[in-house]
Amino acid sequence: MTPEEPPRALLAGASRRSVRLLPWGVAFVLCVALLPTTITVLGVDYGLNGGIAGALAVAQAAPLLLAVVRPLPAWYVIFAADVAGALALLTVDFEERLLWPFPPMEIVGYLGLCLALGLRESRRTLLLVWLATAGASVGLGFVAPHGTSARDALLTILSGVALVLGGALRERYEAQRRLAEQETISEAERGRRTLLEERARIARELHDVVAHHMSVITVQADTSVYRLDGLTPDVREEFTSIAATARESLGEMRRLLGVLRSEEAHGELAPQPGLERIGQVVEATVRAGVPVEFASCDAEVPEAVGLSAYRIVQEALANVVRHAPGAPTRVSVAEEGGSLTVLVVNGPSPEPPAAPLEEGGTGHGLVGMRERVRLGGGTLEAGPLPDGGFRVAARLPLTERDFT
Repeated sequence: MTPEEPPRALLAGASRRSVRLLPWGVAFVLCVALLPTTITVLGVDYGLNGGIAGALAVAQAAPLLLAVVRPLPAWYVIFAADVAGALALLTVDFEERLLWPFPPMEIVGYLGLCLALGLRESRRTLLLVWLATAGASVGLGFVAPHGTSARDALLTILSGVALVLGGALRERYEAQRRLAEQETISEAERGRRTLLEERARIARELHDVVAHHMSVITVQADTSVYRLDGLTPDVREEFTSIAATARESLGEMRRLLGVLRSEEAHGELAPQPGLERIGQVVEATVRAGVPVEFASCDAEVPEAVGLSAYRIVQEALANVVRHAPGAPTRVSVAEEGGSLTVLVVNGPSPEPPAAPLEEGGTGHGLVGMRERVRLGGGTLEAGPLPDGGFRVAARLPLTERDFT
């Protein structure tokens, strides 16, 4: 809590309501129990005037409620009242067996106050509070009516224990809170790094697709003067300009790819896979011990869509092999209503999975699937089934109209 923030009750940041109410309950019980007890003990046992005993009891017990929110101001009041009570007892003749300068009920209230101080204040403040307590005990010992004894140091010892205990609990809570915050930040950074890696990988693959089209444009523009007869000089110049622009664009794309390509991703010169390669992935999965039923699609689709469908099936089957070995699986790719639908469904695994299924989307595979579908303007549904299996369903638009 900073000076600019309003005061908060002790344990106000706890997740459970019972823990948040605990300081108020303890303070209320102490106040209700110590108030009449202090009046009775000071008035009857010590023989102090009833009015003075009542005033001291209120000053020593009532601020315990304030200690839940502002323990240090409450300490000022209670500490002054305890010292005043010790001095007031010097005016009466009480038995030597009775505890002085701080009667038992004052010690109980003071220990509760010290615990509250430990939960809120800094080490320096706690040390000053303990030194003030020890100083008061030593100073009052010089005017003790029945001489000094080991009992006079009782409050000093117990208050030190309570302050250390409260401070240790506070620092432990602060350490756990900072650790939880750091873990949250680290988890967010890991998720962001995974997403960026997937985007870079997708961009590298799409580069090859676009580069192929740009190469076709360049070749067609360069050879147009030889393939087409009767071209006017203006048209020839236009085709030459188109070819030069395409070559320049290819050069820019190569430089862009150099930025996106990581150190481990060099030398990726093979053509990017499409729908025709999905069967090979299915066959490899069957050889890995997973029975797969495959329904293929022979439709002509854009290269980027075919690449996305291939990667989605590849990632989904990899998850089946990893998390549900031996589970019966069905893969279907179909063209429906201007979209390409990719469906991968597996049943429960007959063997114990090696790791939990990626239900929350934190796995590298599901992140890549979602990013590919999002970039293509489609939709993806991925989640567990009631029978223990898992379902991945993606819809990839085939026409530009579906991207809006």
